[in-house]
Amino acid sequence: MEKLCRFGTNRVIEPKGVLPQAATKIDNTMIVKDNEILIDVITLNIDSASFTQIKQACNKDVNKMEEMILDIVNTRGKMQNPVTGSGGMLIGVVKEVGSAYPVSTVQAGDKIATLVSLSLTPLKIDKIHSINITNDQVHISGQAILFETGIFAKVPEDMDEHLVLAALDVAGAPAQVDKLVKEGDSVVIIGAAGKSGVLCAYQAMKNAGPNGTVIGVVNEEWQVQLLQDLRLCHSVVLADATNALEVYDKVLAVNGEQVDVTINVVNVQNTEMSCILVTKDTGIVYFFSMATSFTKAALGAEGVGSDVTMIIGNGYTKGHAELTLNLVNNAPKIKALFEQKYT
Repeated sequence: MEKLCRFGTNRVIEPKGVLPQAATKIDNTMIVKDNEILIDVITLNIDSASFTQIKQACNKDVNKMEEMILDIVNTRGKMQNPVTGSGGMLIGVVKEVGSAYPVSTVQAGDKIATLVSLSLTPLKIDKIHSINITNDQVHISGQAILFETGIFAKVPEDMDEHLVLAALDVAGAPAQVDKLVKEGDSVVIIGAAGKSGVLCAYQAMKNAGPNGTVIGVVNEEWQVQLLQDLRLCHSVVLADATNALEVYDKVLAVNGEQVDVTINVVNVQNTEMSCILVTKDTGIVYFFSMATSFTKAALGAEGVGSDVTMIIGNGYTKGHAELTLNLVNNAPKIKALFEQKYT
């Protein structure tokens, strides 16, 4: 009899001895084991760093993007971009619950959003129906497996499923901001006009309060106007996040000094030093971006003599799904923006 593992290591094909996320190939046979859930998948939400890489590699050719996604899944048994190492999440309907699955509140027919990465989720795609090149969502027919330790959220009946998927894909970011930003803090958000950026800006404004300062950094003129219309930042800086000195000079020009907390939610590489330079020695940098290089961040901070505390963007923190869905429902302008883009 096969020995089952709550972490899903029994599905790892190679290399043996690692967890599913670190594996290069996992078993995506869609026969549910006793401690698993089988899901009929509706939509994949590819994480922003991965989707951007695929889009650039395929020159925005949707047919080539489809081929690339299918090749990744067929080769690895999961949607894990071999360049970025990241995945995303999915939404679907529970088809079958294993007899020993520990969560009694889920049953066949429930519509759920998985809150663990596609980079560790066994996935089989039968057909890609469409790829939305503007919002990172891929509509498919296929199935997926959720392990015993895989967290999920039931999709609220009063919210559009694609809006829920978009919000929950980045739920860890505003929830971590809620833990990090205190009353009176000064905050910089690198990539403030993106999906996770607007959620983080809203949460930062709420936590920092009337005595705090929230500064958004964006790289396009229309994004400046967007944030001003949403009233999500006290100041918006137009700068290239890969140009650390430009970001540093412009942030100090509006704030007069370095900030307490910096949140990085961009989807491109080489933005580590912008975050480090604009943050006080006693401050915190939160790298939510999957494009972050640990080596560049660690050695870069050392190189400029910065004692900043750096936090890796764990996509999970307790209560993150509830906080993010409540945020969207209680921020009419953000909800309208998400509905326009994702529904």
